[in-house]
Order: sequence, then C-alpha cells, then structure tokens
Amino acid sequence: MARIIAVANQKGGVGKTTTSVNLAASLAVSGKRVLLIDLDPQGNATTGSGVDKKATSRTVYQVLLGLGEVGGIRIVSESGKYDLLPANRELAGAEVELVDLPNREGRLKAALSSVEADYDFVLIDCPPSLSLLTINGLVAAREVLIPMQCEYYALEGLSDLVGTVKRVRANLNPALEIGGLLRTMYDPRNTLSQQVSAQLEQHFGNKVFKTLVPRNVRLAEAPSYGMAAVVWDRASKGAQAYLALAEEILAPATAA
Repeated sequence: MARIIAVANQKGGVGKTTTSVNLAASLAVSGKRVLLIDLDPQGNATTGSGVDKKATSRTVYQVLLGLGEVGGIRIVSESGKYDLLPANRELAGAEVELVDLPNREGRLKAALSSVEADYDFVLIDCPPSLSLLTINGLVAAREVLIPMQCEYYALEGLSDLVGTVKRVRANLNPALEIGGLLRTMYDPRNTLSQQVSAQLEQHFGNKVFKTLVPRNVRLAEAPSYGMAAVVWDRASKGAQAYLALAEEILAPATAA
C-alpha cells in the first residue's frame, strides 16, 4: 500500500512545492516508485518537474471532475524519474465546479484507488489556502507533512492547520495523521529561528523532523531548469537536506 502524503500549509511561501518536488526526486533516487500530484492552480510543481504546464491539456483538473483517469493523465518527469499528475491555471475553475458534485471532498481519493498499487509513495502538493482542493488532498492522504519557516507568524498558521487536520480527521478522513513538521529556510544564525525551532521540538516532540532545510541558492535556482535541486546540484546543502529527509521518512521508526 502506498504512503500517501499531503504536503500542506495554509501559509504561502514556506517551501511546500520545493519540498514536494525535491522529496519526490529524493525518494526516486532511493529506488521508490513515486507519484507527485500538483494540486495547486499555479502549477509550480509541474514546472519544477520539467513539464510545460501551458502545453499540458490533460491535468488533475480532468481527474477531479471525472473527465479522465489518473492512469491516462499521469506523465513521467524525465528529470526527476517520478510520475507526475500535472496542473495549470485551469485547475482554479475546479473550486467552483466541484461544489455541486457528489463526494466533492473525496474525488481525488476515489481517483487514486485505481493506481495506488503502482506506487510506494504518493505526494500531494497542496495550494496555500484552505480550499476544496486542499481538502481533497487531506482526504486522500494518510499523512500530512507540514513545511514551515521558524518565525512567529508561522506558529500562528501552524495552529490553524493543526485544527484543520483535526476537523478533517473527525469528519472526513479518520486515518489522517500529522506525519511530521519540516523546518525550511532555516538560518542557524538567526536567534528567532533557534527559539521557534526549540518551541516546535518542545510541543511536537518526535513529530518534528531532525532534518533542517537551509536557505540555499540552489533550491531557488533549480526550478528554472525544470528539475529538483537533488538533480541540478546534488552536492548542494539544500539537496543534501532533502536526501536526508527522504532517509528519515524511509526509516521504520518514522513510519506512522
């Protein structure tokens, strides 16, 4: 059975897409069969996987509306060596169109049932909002990976997200758990970063990944080349952090 992980945070700019793309590539490097689902209308995970979102006519939009199956729409990221369910701006319209459809919160979960056996991991890059798209991601997943910066406002956003996860678990997906918190864009020279990091460890214990993702130029550069940093410059500190994160996730002790 595939481990289905939603990469989610209602706050934007915390490294959700960077984490999704680089974790997918890192797991693929480890020999795992991976499907990355781009659930964000911005389509950044699609671009970062080396796929031209403007030239992609069939996306996760068709899957959510029942106009196509995952098996016929997924494509291969040649740079990352994982499968991708792409997205583009067309997905923004799904928010309105899903409202009147049956099982509107569980359509992604239903669609994945036909291909889940093909993969070891399914990663879902959720949009930076509590939308019907995000809810579909949380209902389909069994774990939530929460990337967050170590700053004051991030703590406020985290409490909102934890509340959302609890409500989804209570009403829509009893199997959903917080898989882990990932500290991103970490600067050890910043006192506030250290303080927030310590608070996270104090309150969430072993739910906080040991891996710290630093601020790193290569992580920012890689998407412009249509590839993950672990492919673009595997020796960079950012790439090494995501390879370490993959090892943590693969370790039996981390399996939830």
